[in-house]
Amino acid sequence: MRIFLTGGTGFIGCHFINLAHSCGIEIVALRRPGSHSRLPLLKQPIWVDGHLDGDLTEHLLGIEVLVHLASHTPNPPYDVLSRCLYWNVYASIRLAEQARQCGVDKFIVAGSCFEYGDSAGRYEKIPVDAPLLPNLSYPISKAAASEAFIGFATENQVKLTILRLFQVFGDGEQESRFWPSLKHAALSGKDFSMSLGEQVRDFIHVSDVAKEFIKALSFENAKPGNAMVKNIGSGTALTLREFAEIWWREWGASGSLRFGEVPYRKNEVMRLVPEISNFKKDESS
Repeated sequence: MRIFLTGGTGFIGCHFINLAHSCGIEIVALRRPGSHSRLPLLKQPIWVDGHLDGDLTEHLLGIEVLVHLASHTPNPPYDVLSRCLYWNVYASIRLAEQARQCGVDKFIVAGSCFEYGDSAGRYEKIPVDAPLLPNLSYPISKAAASEAFIGFATENQVKLTILRLFQVFGDGEQESRFWPSLKHAALSGKDFSMSLGEQVRDFIHVSDVAKEFIKALSFENAKPGNAMVKNIGSGTALTLREFAEIWWREWGASGSLRFGEVPYRKNEVMRLVPEISNFKKDESS
């Protein structure tokens, strides 16, 4: 199998590349000029230096699946809405259109749990057909991208899978994120300041996320024009406090977890737990 990958230098992308290569998958991967992989790669893909909104036609010929992991400012502070929409919707759909013109008829897109936004609190476990009610720039753009890709699949009668990722963590994650910050403090013997930690999340290790993308490449039960959407999580709900305490013990930290010293973020979603048993199939066609 030969795939075209975006986001290959990123956190999830590096894990996906290593696993995909171990499965014998050939990868053509887009990267920004001058960018470097976040983690060591066991084997280099065929790198294409360019930009998401560039003309990539020549590199899309002979590709079976487009795997789109790239996203613009997925971590706070988010960029302004106009640029999030440009990269996460316009440039992404433009790439998909180029791929379709080159004969690609299978697409896998990384979505975000934050697309659910204000509707998340309505559910003990969020179903994939829950309303998308985001209220910040990046989540708004990802929700718009989901709708745009579903429309693209219907219009062009191609196969599409959207994997909505919940709280992914692991090696290679941006250093300012919670788990790497927690790890650094633990291994340095320092105290760690955080919020009260009452937020409830589903934390999934990045290696398990990479496996989900590999599984999705089979497009089992997929039909042209009917998008398939799946929540990707571990199936276990934990408070942020519980998650921190588990890893603090795992690392044998000598410092203290200092709860309540960091305020909650504005518009903090307090419960974000997925229902992960089934795909949602879009039957609009």
